[in-house]
Amino acid sequence: MTTPFSLVDVFHDGPFTGNPLAVVQGGRDLDTATMQAITRWFNLSETVFLLPPSVAGADYHARIFTLDRELPFAGHPTLGACHAWLAAGGVPAASDRIVQQCGAGLIPIRPEGDRLAFAAPPLLRSGPVDAETRAQLAAALRIDPGAIVDAAWADNGPGWIAVLLESAEAVLAVEPVRHADERIEIGLIGAHPAGGPVDWEIRTIFSGAFGAVIEDPVTGSFNASAAQWLYDSGRVTGSYVAAQGTRLDRRGRIFVDYDAGGQAWIGGRSMTIAEGTLPGLSALARPALRPASSRSPGR
Repeated sequence: MTTPFSLVDVFHDGPFTGNPLAVVQGGRDLDTATMQAITRWFNLSETVFLLPPSVAGADYHARIFTLDRELPFAGHPTLGACHAWLAAGGVPAASDRIVQQCGAGLIPIRPEGDRLAFAAPPLLRSGPVDAETRAQLAAALRIDPGAIVDAAWADNGPGWIAVLLESAEAVLAVEPVRHADERIEIGLIGAHPAGGPVDWEIRTIFSGAFGAVIEDPVTGSFNASAAQWLYDSGRVTGSYVAAQGTRLDRRGRIFVDYDAGGQAWIGGRSMTIAEGTLPGLSALARPALRPASSRSPGR
């Protein structure tokens, strides 16, 4: 038995312009350690394992892994997983809505023409940051503290802090530190001039393995929390388009809309770039080590 997988470009504006994602169709017999090992082998920012739902109301269950841990929720894996599930023949219970089960609960996803959009989950932490944190943000971004127009917690799982700068140009000019002793999860936001093809420029800077500071091509979770913060602070009142990945030579495009109740929907295009199969995943599961007492003497 082999298990199919796909490589999906999420939030793209044409092939190879978004954020890549590996989606493994199956693996219910795999333990968490093996899923983590497969994720590290793919060496993408995230890998998703699609499983049958285990709670009422869900169409499928997505387990989302980064290179070093499992996440309760992430945005580009949510849209990419849904795209892959539909492409593999998944049929949602409702004609106008797909429901993903993940660590953060049930996430509604709706089709929008050639895009999919997920409902931004509630923030786990919000509110302004203190002066000490603001100074730490400026140091990590290597900018003058006075260049920060506003900063607030915008955490929906990964731990994001939103930092508003005076313009998209200012966001693109930031040269953050390359290594940080403390974990950082920073999302930068700056407005483009009115009337252009995109309204906001987004960058996300966060800690990777061994303290390295990484920039993500496109980050659905931060765009979700940014959409909530911008709306709640009165900086936006309706739909907009954000760009991300510009400094990485990507053309990520995020389409944000709000329903009558103020719920933010985060949309983007997904495309299957490559497909393949893994060997029988049950054979890949790591065998348990024998207890020391059962080993042969002298070995």
